Amino acid sequence: MVQPATSKTVYKPVPFWAKLPHPMFFKEATSVAVDSNDNVYVFNRGDHPVIIFDRDGNFLETWGAGEFVRPHGITIDGEDNLYLADDDAHMVEKRTKEGKLIYRLGEKGKPASWQEGDPFNRPTHVAIHPDSGDLFISDGYGNSRVHRYDSDGNYIKSWGEPGSLPGQFSLPHNIAMNGSDRVTVADRENFRLQTFTVDGEFVQQIHSHRPIAIINGNGSDTNLYVAEAGPPPVQEGVRRLGRRVVVMDREGTEMTRFGDEFGGEGHDQFIAPHAIAVDSEGSVYVAEVSYTAFGSQQDPVREVTSLRKWKRASG
Repeated sequence: MVQPATSKTVYKPVPFWAKLPHPMFFKEATSVAVDSNDNVYVFNRGDHPVIIFDRDGNFLETWGAGEFVRPHGITIDGEDNLYLADDDAHMVEKRTKEGKLIYRLGEKGKPASWQEGDPFNRPTHVAIHPDSGDLFISDGYGNSRVHRYDSDGNYIKSWGEPGSLPGQFSLPHNIAMNGSDRVTVADRENFRLQTFTVDGEFVQQIHSHRPIAIINGNGSDTNLYVAEAGPPPVQEGVRRLGRRVVVMDREGTEMTRFGDEFGGEGHDQFIAPHAIAVDSEGSVYVAEVSYTAFGSQQDPVREVTSLRKWKRASG
């Protein structure tokens, strides 16, 4: 098993990793997850919503065309089932790795009342308890809640409300298991990570620059990997404001970080990190909403890099 990252761990970008066959395209890769064989599943907003690669970036398969509204988050459980959060469809689906629907949470296309707390109004991501298989769902753009379900999709409880005090949220954008007794939420617009017990009791919060994605390590790696979004337009061009990945221990102590001080299209830069995954070798995959943040604003409009791999070089 891969050992947790330390302050000496170095990550290096792997240029041109994904070998995407012509004329297939991502448009933008909104999220990424890794199965038990280190195959990489990319949930994206192109014509082929789920695209699968091996760990070397070779194309394997695709499915899901025409079945999603706005792909947002993907998570894989210990049996290699997929949990797909579609925020504009207001649903979370559990599917096999071949794409067969197992069950759906939420009614497709019908949101719950905005910011009233019922599931779902633009859900964003799913964390899965390693023992029970319980689901913890961040909800999301149109809500300020975390919802817990059992592994069969039965509702258990919810917590949170709009606000900036402990236990409140301003866009809970991503969620991860933190060991087996806690969950940590990327409370994006409150610029913090909030950690709770699995029953929703507040444990602690730490500052982070617009934390947009979080994942727990693979196997014996108990660290958390956090991707930070870039600054608002008024701060554009200022160095060291997000657009990086920070690796921290369970309590929030930083182990290491990577990503250039400025955002951009370079192999060692990020444009708009949005989701993150870690494989059994400790390599880190980052999906970016780079078309929304940058490519759509160019003249002419163009697709830009939206999926990056960083390989663990030492540590």
